[in-house]
Amino acid sequence: MIHPAVSPIVSLIAGIVILVFPSTLNLVVALYLIIVGILGLLG
Repeated sequence: MIHPAVSPIVSLIAGIVILVFPSTLNLVVALYLIIVGILGLLG
């Protein structure tokens, strides 16, 4: 299973990337939603 601290770390990194490269917002959000969806389906 994935450690509970992974989600806040991923969110923090995504936030920093969006601040540095605002044009990557769509990509970061899409990847995050895909990963969360896959993990949700796998249990």
